[in-house]
Order: sequence, then C-alpha cells, then structure tokens
Amino acid sequence: MNAQQELRQRWARMTARERALVGAGIGAIALLLLWYVGLYSAWTTWKTVPAQKRALELDWMQMQRLANEARDLKTQPPVNAAQAAEALKSATDRLGANGKLSQIGDRATLNVTGVSPEALRTWLAEVRSGARARPVDMQVNRAEGGLSGQVVVTLAATS
Repeated sequence: MNAQQELRQRWARMTARERALVGAGIGAIALLLLWYVGLYSAWTTWKTVPAQKRALELDWMQMQRLANEARDLKTQPPVNAAQAAEALKSATDRLGANGKLSQIGDRATLNVTGVSPEALRTWLAEVRSGARARPVDMQVNRAEGGLSGQVVVTLAATS
C-alpha cells in the first residue's frame, strides 16, 4: 500500500472534529509558509527602503558637493611655491600654539596638539584652497582637550 492510500484511509477513519483540527493545522502551516516565503521579504523591504533612500540621498548630495569642490579647485589658477608656503603659514598661524608646521620640498607636516576638530577641518580647507595642498597622510587621535597627531600634505605648487 502506498503512502497516499494510507493517508486517505486514515482521513476516512477520523471524526469530523479531528478532520477540522487537522485542516486548521494544515491551513495555519500554509499561511505561515506563505508569510515567510512570499510576504516577509516584501514586508521587510517595505519597512527598510525609506531609511536606505535617505542614506543614499545623503551620499549623493555629498558626492555632488565633492564634485563641485573638485570642479572649483580645478578652475583656480596654480600658485607658486612662495604663495603656497605663505598660505600654509597663514593657516597654521590661526591654530596658535596648537599647531607646528614643518616643510621639506613639496611636503608639509602639521603636528597638532589639543586642536578642535573644527579648527583642523578649517586648516585643511584653507591649505586645500590657498596652497593647493592635498592631504596624503593623517594620523590623528582624540586626546584630552582636542585632537593630537600629524597631518602630511603635498603641495602642487609651480615655481
């Protein structure tokens, strides 16, 4: 006797109440499978898409802002070595005793102690636009009173 015939005989021997309970159990399992296979992934996607959309929009705006900055920097005229050195010195002077600058060739190293993140960001923006310097290495740690470490920039100055 095969399994299908055996199940039919078992079904025939059940009372109406047992058949109803087995049917309800099978229906519950079917609904559970439908939920997990068909609807759960759509439900989680529907719940997470708005947050992902906001994150992607923020990333897109950041990329647009960086592209505009790159375009603006590209159109600026080059600076000579003396102008670049003056722009570096001027930006570093604004850090006061918190920043010490040393320059060898086309590389400049800023050592900072206890500088605020905003002041370091401002310094980087100033040397990027004024001296046409690009940061190539940064090792900065959070310490008491601000940030401490060093920033190395390379100058794209022409003689």
